Amino acid sequence: MAIHPTAVIAPGVKLGKDVHVGPYAVIEPDCVLGDNCWIDAHVKIGRWTTVGARTRIYFGALVGDDPQDHRFKEGTYAPTVIGCDTTIREYVTIHRSPFEGKVTSVGDGTLLMAFVHVGHDGRIGNRVTAANHTAFSGHVIVEDGAVISGHVLVHQFCRIGALAMIGARTIIRQDIPPYCMLAENECVCGPNVVGLRRAGFDNARRFAIRKAVKTFFFRGLNAANAIEEILSENPGNGDIEHFAAFIRATERGIMPGDPKLKAIGSADNEEEE
Repeated sequence: MAIHPTAVIAPGVKLGKDVHVGPYAVIEPDCVLGDNCWIDAHVKIGRWTTVGARTRIYFGALVGDDPQDHRFKEGTYAPTVIGCDTTIREYVTIHRSPFEGKVTSVGDGTLLMAFVHVGHDGRIGNRVTAANHTAFSGHVIVEDGAVISGHVLVHQFCRIGALAMIGARTIIRQDIPPYCMLAENECVCGPNVVGLRRAGFDNARRFAIRKAVKTFFFRGLNAANAIEEILSENPGNGDIEHFAAFIRATERGIMPGDPKLKAIGSADNEEEE
C-alpha cells in the first residue's frame, strides 16, 4: 500500500490491498476502495462511494460528490458505485443522486476519458467507452459495450443501447436502440457492424440485427408494425428481443433514421461482407 503523506483519508474508510493514493487526494467518510486501486494526485472521492478492484482514477477527477440539482439536501444518503477494472481519466466528474437511497453507477471495464461528466442517477454499463468532453445529464442510462465519441451531449433520461456507436459532436435528445450507429448528422445510419464483430457476434447474429435495424428505421413502417414484423421474423432470438423491448420501453422516443436512407429503403446491403 502506498499512501502519500499529503493525502486526506477520513477515519473508517476501507482500503483494500495494495491501494495507491497520490498527493493531496481526498477520500471522504464511508468510502470503500477495492484491492489494487490507483488514485492519482488531487482526486476527490465523495462520501458513500465504492470503487471496485484495479480501478484507476486520474489527476483531478471528482467521483461521488454532490449533484448539481436544486433538490439536493446536505446529508442525503445516495451512494456512488464504480466497478472493477474501470479507468476514470483526468477531470472526470461523477455526481451522486439528490434522492435518498438512489445510486449513480459506472460498471466494470469502462473507460471515461478526460473531462467526461456523469450526472446524478446516471447508470453507465460495463465496457462502455466515452471519449473526451462527453456529458451525460442526470438519469441517463448507457447499456453495456456502447461507444460514445467525443463532445457528445446526452439529454436527461435518455438511454443508449448495448453496443451502440455514437458519432462525435452529436446531441442525443431521444433513445438510441441497441446495436445502432448514430452518425454526426444525429440520425441512425445502420448497425454498428464493427462493434458487433469485436463483441464476437457471428455472421448470423449480425445479419439478423442488420435486417431488424433496416426494418425499423428505413422501411417506412410505423414503430408498432415494424416491431411486430421484426419479432415475427426472429422468434426466440435474444438479440432481436432486446432490440424490440428497448424500443417498446422508450419514454422520450427514438432518434430518427437518416432520411436519405429512408428514401431508398435501405441502410446497407443485407449481405455481410
